[in-house]
Amino acid sequence: MTTTISPRALTLAASIGWRHASADPVRALLLAWRVLPAPLRGWLRLAGPYGRAAVLWGAGERDAALASLAGSPRRLAAFALAADQPAAAAAALDRLPDTDPARPVLTARLAWREGRLTDALRALDHAPGRNARRLRATLTAEQTLLTSPPRSQSMIVSSFGPIAPISAHDHETGSPGAGRTGRAGSAPHVPGRVLHLVTDALPTTSAGYTIRTHEIALAQREAGLDPHVATRAGYPVTQGRIDGRRLVELDGVPYHRLLPWRMPAGPSTRGLELAAGLTRRLRPAVLHAASNYANARLALALRERYGLPVVYEVRGFWEDTWLSRYPDAAERATSELYQRNRDLETQCMLAADLVVTLGEAMRDEIVARGVPAEKIEIVPNAVSAEFLKPLPDATALREELGIKPDEPVVGEVTSLVPHEGIGTLLEATAILRARGVPARALIVGDGPERAALQRQAARAGLAEVAVFPGRVPAAKVRQFHALLDVFVVSRTPDRVCQLVTPLKPVEAMASGLCVVTSEVKALTEIVKHEVTGMQTVPQDPVSLADCLERLLYSPDIRRKLGDNA
Repeated sequence: MTTTISPRALTLAASIGWRHASADPVRALLLAWRVLPAPLRGWLRLAGPYGRAAVLWGAGERDAALASLAGSPRRLAAFALAADQPAAAAAALDRLPDTDPARPVLTARLAWREGRLTDALRALDHAPGRNARRLRATLTAEQTLLTSPPRSQSMIVSSFGPIAPISAHDHETGSPGAGRTGRAGSAPHVPGRVLHLVTDALPTTSAGYTIRTHEIALAQREAGLDPHVATRAGYPVTQGRIDGRRLVELDGVPYHRLLPWRMPAGPSTRGLELAAGLTRRLRPAVLHAASNYANARLALALRERYGLPVVYEVRGFWEDTWLSRYPDAAERATSELYQRNRDLETQCMLAADLVVTLGEAMRDEIVARGVPAEKIEIVPNAVSAEFLKPLPDATALREELGIKPDEPVVGEVTSLVPHEGIGTLLEATAILRARGVPARALIVGDGPERAALQRQAARAGLAEVAVFPGRVPAAKVRQFHALLDVFVVSRTPDRVCQLVTPLKPVEAMASGLCVVTSEVKALTEIVKHEVTGMQTVPQDPVSLADCLERLLYSPDIRRKLGDNA
């Protein structure tokens, strides 16, 4: 991938690194492990106990990482919080004396991590020291941001000195008097021009979210529209990619990066300022924001400034994704953090001119929040015609990965996060092997759970059986599809999985693969059991193993299900 290391990208990366290091140096070490090249990661051990624990954690040795700091409750609590392990942090804090000067800050961070916003600020009352004052300022700003309604950002936009109305001088295409006139300016917007506001994008990030963005943009181009895509402020430098290109074109679609010289330490209007400048320059006729509410708020603020209609595309419920990371999800669903995130999402849906979502379960959830049904459109996940072509020959790739020609392969292409339930697939593979079924597991993708899943595979005796190629470019996904006998979507029964329809099974079905999914509401919209695929009990490796064993020994059934799909 071509990149441009510009002075802007370098200063932005430095400001991001400094922000992480000053706010939470322990978490900065964990982030460094993720972005550093593999040969350099071992050097983090030189950073002392936290560095050694970060290396263990990054390698999937989570218990060993926590055990290495068990002698110091303060260090253990700090590391557990940085690694998003609140239960371990709480246990460590129970051992920390009340007189320890670090206790108020650690207590506040734990409360915030658990969604107890008021308790977090209360823990810092009268706490001495610069760290406590800095954290209190940060949390207060975050709480204000979570409390303020979406429309309040219009006041921020109108207060920007440098942001001028759209003017005739900016007008590059079209003719005077054509198109829509914004409230703050006299020149028309460009008919058919759409500005997408998204979190991340291709080519840097390959995921269902980014693929959907690109395919929508391509479809809009084919329909005669003029789509442009803008990513969140700081991206992709915020992801560890020091790329200073502010415009990248992919398949004719312009991708704009909102890159400031530096990232502020807390909530800021800088991203809004950059987005407003881009809007003034492009003069779109409509703003199309995709989840989450941060993008929707941005679009609504720009609407107030420029009089543009706003489409909010609800691709997921990120507050429910947050819930799925913790075993005490039911308790966290009542927390201030969850409720405020949910309320902000709902306010954005209500404020938008049109709401687009992916499936029936998602529409039902949006209607239940008070959004009029007639304001909601379902645009299901779909795939390009490329997926309907015959699968490529996988012989060379099979040899490269060390998979024998006669070995059956089960697996999926996905992001390695907890709610995808990859652990259940690994357990089912181990059961199959114990039954004498020579199945191999292919887990294509990357994410925070990758190292832990690899350790789980090794402990289950699958070190030579489970293959983890890592993340692959979207253009190569079908090569890995061609390796699979069964495509498995072993999602957990968490609320986010019940509601949100993923893209990956649709791609696999279009390729004619036999698909097995967990029986959750959103997936029953995609797969009809024993007609276009099979469904099993979520988080039940025996149920999954039974289903896979039947399919692996029945090529005719696999072929029929794949053809129907």
